[in-house]
Amino acid sequence: MYRKTRPFQIYFGITAFALSAFLSSCKKFTDIGGPPTQVEASAVFTSDISASSAVMGLYTGNVINQPLLGWTMYPGMSADDVQYNTPSAEYDAYEANTISINSSMNANFWYQNYQLLRNVNYAIDGLTASGALTPSVKNQLLGETRFLRAFVLFELVNLFGDVPMPLSNNDLENAFLARSPAQEVWAQIIADLKEAQSLLPENYVGSFRARINKWAATSLLARAYLYNKEWALAETEAAKVIDSKMYSLVPPAGVFINTSNEIIWQITNTTGISTYGANYNSAANVLPAYSLYDTLYKSFEAGDLRKTNWTSDTAASGVTYHQVTKYKTRSGTTGNEYMVALRFAELFLIRGEARAQQDNLSAARQDIDTVRTRAGLPKLAASLSKDELLLAIEQERKVELFGEWGHRWLDLKRTNRAAAVIGGQKKNTWKNTAVLYPIPDAQRLINTNLSQNEGYDK
Repeated sequence: MYRKTRPFQIYFGITAFALSAFLSSCKKFTDIGGPPTQVEASAVFTSDISASSAVMGLYTGNVINQPLLGWTMYPGMSADDVQYNTPSAEYDAYEANTISINSSMNANFWYQNYQLLRNVNYAIDGLTASGALTPSVKNQLLGETRFLRAFVLFELVNLFGDVPMPLSNNDLENAFLARSPAQEVWAQIIADLKEAQSLLPENYVGSFRARINKWAATSLLARAYLYNKEWALAETEAAKVIDSKMYSLVPPAGVFINTSNEIIWQITNTTGISTYGANYNSAANVLPAYSLYDTLYKSFEAGDLRKTNWTSDTAASGVTYHQVTKYKTRSGTTGNEYMVALRFAELFLIRGEARAQQDNLSAARQDIDTVRTRAGLPKLAASLSKDELLLAIEQERKVELFGEWGHRWLDLKRTNRAAAVIGGQKKNTWKNTAVLYPIPDAQRLINTNLSQNEGYDK
């Protein structure tokens, strides 16, 4: 399931930029551009067609699909979100928050993120240097790649803290980068997203909302500001997406269908069967790979449509497991689900939290009530204090975004609630330093400029 670990330095040093690594997509399911072919790097960015094909390759195939489980399942296991159901020392370590510096899963996840980041940087440099592209195409492609760089850096800085931040295609220099302070990484994320926002069109290019547009960049920018406690900016950016009238909340049963108007950006595949559907759902009487923690399942309010539409029970060996059924289909070749990366409901949750932090409690409740109403729940009490409302928002994010992109883990970390919540549930193994994953030791043995996170063997 996991490829052999490749140290960070070796990866940057020996891999040529080959478009053959980018897998083409099947137009029966999506149309995000022409398929790439194997070409010399010098020729890639000399025409609109070949440059577009190169960037389309960043969206599809193994390069982006490899870290998908890591972006969602690993932090989900570290929190009280999703759990892995087959005994495994590596998986158990994520659930117990005791990841080893020698974990092969952690090392592969690190590699996969930097593999994608390297390809993105090559594309950015090639696009920037090219004088042969139509200006509108060049802007579109640069906007997409700047977003993708921000997207990968967002995952890395949240899970590992300070991280190496390669921003060029200089393999030799990148091979021995030290870790950049998290504050600098966040500044780069925001800069990339603001640039993407300025370059990208409001309308989608291609079908199925598979390519980044201005509102996708704005959505991630709103989230970045929220994580950095820039409340006013988070509110402003979230409001831009909400006020665009491009999106709407749809009934829970249809949120994750690939034509849903709630989707802002989704990662496509060639079958219409999502990676998450395949891992969350099982056949009758078969153990699902992942299921919900009981604590999360029991936290739904009575009458919550998300519980009835996005979860289901299955039994295996006499044990009941709570499946995540946001994605309904687990196998086949003719599905209608991709991997939803950004969706509209989150923008109300972002704006509501940002407003609450600015003491605009009434407007904050309205945003949260918008999401609750869609879930069939009553509005929040007007008597809630600021602290009570923030806890209500935490709970709302928990039951709205479960099983997606590690939101629960990242929320508890950014609000400094991980020790209280997860530490309370995992008392026997929890250490407060577990809020960051370890830097893989294989990387540090080769690159002596890499330091280790606190709480792990040096």
